[in-house]
Amino acid sequence: MAIQEIKTYDFQNVFSLQLVDFEKACVVNEPKQVDDYKIFWIKEGKGVYNIDFKSYSFDGNVLFFLSPGQVFTVESEKIKEAYQLNFTKDFYCIQTHDTEIACNGVLFNNVYETPFVVPSQKDTNKLNFILESLIEEFELDETAQYDMLQSFLKQFIIYSVRIKKEFDTIKEDAETKLFKDFSLLVEQNFKKLHSVTDYANRLGVSPKSLTKHFQKIGTQTPSDFIKSRIITEAKRLLIYSTEPVKHIAFELGFNDPAYFSRFFTKSEGSSPAQFKKQTKHN
Repeated sequence: MAIQEIKTYDFQNVFSLQLVDFEKACVVNEPKQVDDYKIFWIKEGKGVYNIDFKSYSFDGNVLFFLSPGQVFTVESEKIKEAYQLNFTKDFYCIQTHDTEIACNGVLFNNVYETPFVVPSQKDTNKLNFILESLIEEFELDETAQYDMLQSFLKQFIIYSVRIKKEFDTIKEDAETKLFKDFSLLVEQNFKKLHSVTDYANRLGVSPKSLTKHFQKIGTQTPSDFIKSRIITEAKRLLIYSTEPVKHIAFELGFNDPAYFSRFFTKSEGSSPAQFKKQTKHN
């Protein structure tokens, strides 16, 4: 966030909480790549954030969830009251967490979903209580503070997941499960598997059947889904990597850099080299 920190609580550089209580207009055009997991809770304010090259406007009470590797830009921002939680993977993202509240769950590492939730007044009261408990624990120097802080963070994330599921009315039908399984496979393999057939085979369905499932839930085609993930990663690497375009092509599973360039240009209207140059000048 493009903010001036009023109060900061930190635990061993793995978990921190920052409080903001003032009004400030700001524009930050330079994209920043997120290092740790972040939760922005804007309780009062408005603005426009760009997350992974998509624009999200807000006005009022909203929570944003960012994961390491995502590209974040403040297009405009006027904040009166906000909180920022930062934590490392080692602090929270352990494998034993329930899949929905883990760091590959509903809120984090999900480049296909809008990364925000809008709490009601009742939700806000509950989140406030958890946040106040966090602050109280930060101010103590007691036994097992690590465990207590992690517990409160988990509560905050669990409640946020519940809000998002209620807000988005997530359906748990066969099509939705297949979509989730597909998206997880793509996230794990998009750098080496590019065809719908590769993923359909792993899911035990035909490519045609997979496409029909996607049509039922009204989302983009499996092919476009895969392409979109590759393009997002390509943009990230073009901005932040010092590697030449051909090396980025190889990293994303393209044996022919010229084909990668055509693939990118067809999607974005500019070549990888042009995109990299334009971004540096902005």
